[in-house]
Amino acid sequence: MTRRVGAVRRRLFEREAELAAADEALDELIGIPPDGGTGHPRGALLAFAGHAGLGKTTLLTEVRRRATAQGCTVLSARGGEQEQQVAFHVARQLIQPQLAGASEAALRMRLGSWYGIVGPALGLCTAEAGSPPDPQGLRDGLDWVLTHLALQKAPLVLVLDDAHWADPESLSWLASFAPRAEDLPMLLVVAYRPEELPDHADQFRHLPGRAGQRPIDLEPLTVSAVARLVREWLGTHADETFCRECWAVTAGNPFEAIELIAKVRDRGITPTASGARLLRDLAAAVKGSGLIARLERLGPSTVRFAWAGAVLGTEIPPALAAAVAGLGTEAAADAADRLRDARVLTGTETLEFVHPLIATAVYRAIPDGVRVALHGQAAWCVVDAGLGSAAAARHLLETHPEGDPWVVQQLREAARETLRAGAPEAARRQLARALREPPPPQERAAVLYELGCSSLLTEPATTVNHLRAALDEPIADPALRQGIVYRLSQVLAHSDRIGEASEILAREARLTSDPRTRLRMRAEKFMWDAFRAEEPESPARSRRLAKLADRLTGRDLTERYIIGLRAWDATLRGEPAPVALHHAERALKGGLGWAVEDRGFEVPALVALTFLFADLPGRAEELFAAGTAEFERQGWRGAHLSFAYTLLAYIRFRRGRLAEAEDFSRAGLRLAERVGPRTPAEWYAVGTLVEVLLARGCIEEAAKVAHDHHFGDPFPAAVTFPDSQTVYGELLLAQGRTKEAAAELAAVGRRLDARGMRNPAWCPWQLHLALAEAHHAPERARLTALDAVERARRYGAPSGVGMALRVAAEVTGGSERLAFLEESVLQLEGSPAAYELARALIALGSQQRRSVRHQTVATHLQRGLEIAGHCGADALAATARTELAVAGLRPRSLHAIESDALTARERTAATLIAQGHDRAAVAAALHTDEEAVRRLLSAVYRKMGTSEAGLAHSLAAPPSTPGENTPDIRILNDD
Repeated sequence: MTRRVGAVRRRLFEREAELAAADEALDELIGIPPDGGTGHPRGALLAFAGHAGLGKTTLLTEVRRRATAQGCTVLSARGGEQEQQVAFHVARQLIQPQLAGASEAALRMRLGSWYGIVGPALGLCTAEAGSPPDPQGLRDGLDWVLTHLALQKAPLVLVLDDAHWADPESLSWLASFAPRAEDLPMLLVVAYRPEELPDHADQFRHLPGRAGQRPIDLEPLTVSAVARLVREWLGTHADETFCRECWAVTAGNPFEAIELIAKVRDRGITPTASGARLLRDLAAAVKGSGLIARLERLGPSTVRFAWAGAVLGTEIPPALAAAVAGLGTEAAADAADRLRDARVLTGTETLEFVHPLIATAVYRAIPDGVRVALHGQAAWCVVDAGLGSAAAARHLLETHPEGDPWVVQQLREAARETLRAGAPEAARRQLARALREPPPPQERAAVLYELGCSSLLTEPATTVNHLRAALDEPIADPALRQGIVYRLSQVLAHSDRIGEASEILAREARLTSDPRTRLRMRAEKFMWDAFRAEEPESPARSRRLAKLADRLTGRDLTERYIIGLRAWDATLRGEPAPVALHHAERALKGGLGWAVEDRGFEVPALVALTFLFADLPGRAEELFAAGTAEFERQGWRGAHLSFAYTLLAYIRFRRGRLAEAEDFSRAGLRLAERVGPRTPAEWYAVGTLVEVLLARGCIEEAAKVAHDHHFGDPFPAAVTFPDSQTVYGELLLAQGRTKEAAAELAAVGRRLDARGMRNPAWCPWQLHLALAEAHHAPERARLTALDAVERARRYGAPSGVGMALRVAAEVTGGSERLAFLEESVLQLEGSPAAYELARALIALGSQQRRSVRHQTVATHLQRGLEIAGHCGADALAATARTELAVAGLRPRSLHAIESDALTARERTAATLIAQGHDRAAVAAALHTDEEAVRRLLSAVYRKMGTSEAGLAHSLAAPPSTPGENTPDIRILNDD
């Protein structure tokens, strides 16, 4: 046996090209370029594809040996036919040995914030309390761990054999990570059987391999290679006829050829033409039924031990195999020895089949009934050995339902562990099997609930069915029924079925006798109704919400949610902004968590947006930054994080920081695309990106983004921010399709007015409609704009009033236009809306030029140009330059207005305001009162010729790095 293995290791026949590719990749990994000399280390992906028995494992063994000889750190893993159902089985093989054995404190230090996210998936720690990470968050965490290992252990070689049998979770992660290998000091080497790569591995199937080439296909050995192999083992006297027959009966398959030659040697057959006649029968004994017949001749106990090993899979503990086979210690040891002698098993402390082909043949030869029984016995033995329910679950999946409560218990426990480790699909399979057992009647609703929760992220429609079925079961525990109702309403709402979510909550609220439960259900219903685009009784709901919120104190999260919803409802309806802010502050007083396990993030987001539309974007951004941090700590890097980045982008857009807004919205869109097409997250991200691109003057690019993501009718049944149909109408208007734009925007008005949503600061549909109507119905356009002005004045946010006045000016003629523009600038001077201020200044300067009022034209156009330039509004800046040129004026340098005249105290106050702090914060920093701050800022604005909105742009570019009142945007560079 030792001689045979040594021979294989010494020489690989007809694999020179494959080894040359590996050597070249290893040389480049350690910094040796192909032409010699010195170079920079470069990573790569090296993929080998070939049918069973063509020598992939032997080839990878040689690659590992050569990598080790060159001083590389080598991580190895192997997919197993029996372990495909074990989530993260391959990931654990690769990474766990590098981290296992470290203390909890050391692990926390090494993994940092990823400890609670990737630790459970890698089997390094138990899952902490709270909601599990989403699959994308877990993949990001594994990316981080492997990237750091590559940098810390460089040069790193990662070897994955039998990738076609890798578990889906590990395979999808590695497929997404693989392209990054070239950017790291890492060589990723994989081997697989192309015909057995599963459907879920499509991304893996199309990985290009090294340097953009396709995977390297392994070919069978030629006649001459088999002849050399025969003569190396059996002697040079082996004649040509015998060697050719060896090649013919094995079809050049290296594994079968070696096994056949070993059989010839064991039988003492002479390698001549006369001996060649025996080869076909011997070859049949090497595989399939012949292998099984050979195995059966070793005796019943040995066969049973081999069966147990085949059921257990790879890395077989002898004691566990003995327990599964029902053998004593001595009998099991004797059986293992016989199987080693027969070249079926190898190893001592842990056993392995000599080749996966043998393991497959043994497993498939087990009679069906016996195989099922052995899996059941294996599950019991695994639990008895202390290996846990998750390890037993893969065996229970192979058993027949028998109504055994123990099986249900183990599968439910395994699913809880698996789900919390970030593998919802694996948990779903385990719970689906538990449901078929079936569970005791009193547990059925709980199992259906857990099954629904596990499929929430992957199969929302299936989740709805499971949760509805759970509600139809008799439920003794009120808390369970409430949990089912809350989860069902969430998944319905996130599936664009908000009306059904609201109806279920209303029905269940009527059925419950507990007042606090009823209040919670009313709160959830109020929340979903706030997002319901076609709510039939919106004004009545608002009255009920106001009446309820006004008498609540905010003593618990449910009450604070209701108060927060009252703040948002006031914003939507255009009640005076101080009213909305009063309720928002009440809601925040006791705290609003963004990542509470059984709550959504919607209400905290709405409270933050309340501050945004009331012209307090700094406060809104602080809240969103806190929410983003919570999502990242929780490992929620899918839809949740997409919403957070998209809404942060919208805040930056409202502040006039268009370049940053574009970066954030593209980051949100990338995350949304990983969630799926036409999801709420994608609607938000695409709408925000389109609006930002239009503000920057990139009309064609905005149209392409909309087209590529099918952004248009039918629009979602949920309210979005910004409103999707309004943004679409704005895009049509920018393209010059004014009649189509007017039709879309008028439809928005009918929808929102019917619900009493009358705040143009939130949804400026009237402003765009007025501009669209101006082309064919100028008088109607004027009335539309003036109505928007009145609505904006009622709400009272300067940015909203200023925007409405500018549009009113555009659709109004005569001296009234100039008055509107002057007031628009005045309003926007006191707001944080820098982009809107630039638009108003440029419009005012242009109008003054036409009115021959040249004394202030230069000031307004120059200030508008400077602010537009800092905002990244390229088209608007071009308009300002054109107007200056027509007026015979030259644009000044963007920093012509210096701030050297400011005192240190004035500059400190100005800097803090520019960074988004409010006056109370500035007063605290300067140890003074707000009135003194107001006087300081008045002096600043006078000396610099600017306003609060333009202050950041006059002093310096707005902050964009962590630690400057700005969220960390490292995610923008991901993927």
